[in-house]
Amino acid sequence: MKLNLPVSVDWKDGKLFFLDQTALPLEEIIEEQETVKQVWDSIKVLKVRGAPALGVAGAYGLLVGVKPHVGLEPAEFLLKIQEIAAYLDSSRPTAVNLGWALRRMVAYSGALGEKTTAQIFRLLEAEAIKIHQEDIACSHAIAATGEPLIKEGMGVLTHCNAGHLAVSQLGTALAPMYAAHAKGKKFKVYADETRPLLQGARLTAWELKKAGLDVTLICDNMAASMMAQGLIQLVIVGADRIVANGDAANKIGTLGVAILAKYFGIPVYVAAPFSTIDLNTKEGKDIEIEERGAKEVTHFGARQTGPTGVQVRNPAFDVTNHELIAGFITDRGLIKAPFGDKLTQTFS
Repeated sequence: MKLNLPVSVDWKDGKLFFLDQTALPLEEIIEEQETVKQVWDSIKVLKVRGAPALGVAGAYGLLVGVKPHVGLEPAEFLLKIQEIAAYLDSSRPTAVNLGWALRRMVAYSGALGEKTTAQIFRLLEAEAIKIHQEDIACSHAIAATGEPLIKEGMGVLTHCNAGHLAVSQLGTALAPMYAAHAKGKKFKVYADETRPLLQGARLTAWELKKAGLDVTLICDNMAASMMAQGLIQLVIVGADRIVANGDAANKIGTLGVAILAKYFGIPVYVAAPFSTIDLNTKEGKDIEIEERGAKEVTHFGARQTGPTGVQVRNPAFDVTNHELIAGFITDRGLIKAPFGDKLTQTFS
C-alpha cells in the first residue's frame, strides 16, 4: 500500500530535503537542508514534525552537520559527531524519537574502530538509511495491527497529525485508517483542528482528503458534541513519547479527548512504533513538556486575536494517563490494557 502524497523527509544523492509542513495545505514546498543550523531551525519551527519523522530527520540532519568535517582526524571527527548530535537534540525535547535516533547514530559511530573519517561517514549514511527503512516498515506493521479495530460504518476521531506527513509512510494513528480504506471499509474520520497550530486542519484533513478518505474537520471544542450525538465509536491518536507504565505524551488537547471518550465509553488507542517507547522513564509526570512561544496562542495565522502583553501558556504536549488508554497499536502487535509490565516485556 502506497499513498500518492509527498514525503516529509527525503535523502537523495547525498542531500536532505524536507516538505515544509508550515506551508500546507496551500503550497507544497520541498526545501533542501544545506546546513545543520537550517535542520535545527526546520525542526524547531515545525517544517518537519511528527515523532517518527523527527527521528529520521535527525539521523539525516546529523549527516548534513558532519559532512563538512570529514577532513578531521578520526578522534576529532567522532567528537564532532557527538557535538552536532547534542545540538540537534536540543531543538525539541518531548518527542523521544529524535534523541533515540541521534544516540543510535553516535553509538554506531563510536563502534567503528580504526576506520577513516570518509569510511565512518559512509557507514553513518547507511545507518541513517536503515533507520528510515525501519520507520517505513513500522508504519506498515502498525497499519496491519490497527486495521481490524475499524469496523464498517464507524466514526473515528483523531487529534493532531499522526499520518503520512509525520512518518516515512502511512503514519501511526492514520495508518490503520489507510489500511481499512484500502480494504474497502466505509467509515468516517473526524479530525480535530488541533489548536494552536492547526495540524489537524492543515495536515490531517489535507492528507486524508487527498488520499480519498471520508474526512470531516471539526474544531477542538466540538469533539464532545460529536461523541454525545453517537457519531464517534473509536479514537486513535499518535504519541511523541510512551513511558514504562503506559502514560503517553501527545499533542496538547489529547488528554481532553481521552477524558471525554472515557465519559462516553469510547475506546482510545495510541498508535506508535518501538522508537517512541521510553522504558527509561517510569511515569508521564517525568516527561519534559516543550513550551512554545506566546505568538502561537495570541495570533490566529497572521491576525492578532489576543491582547498585546497578555500572559500566555503554550505547552505543546500533554500527558494522557494510562488508565484512559484502551491499548497501544504498535509495530509489534496490539497491546491492550491493563498494561502492567507489558510494554517492558514487549520492547526491552
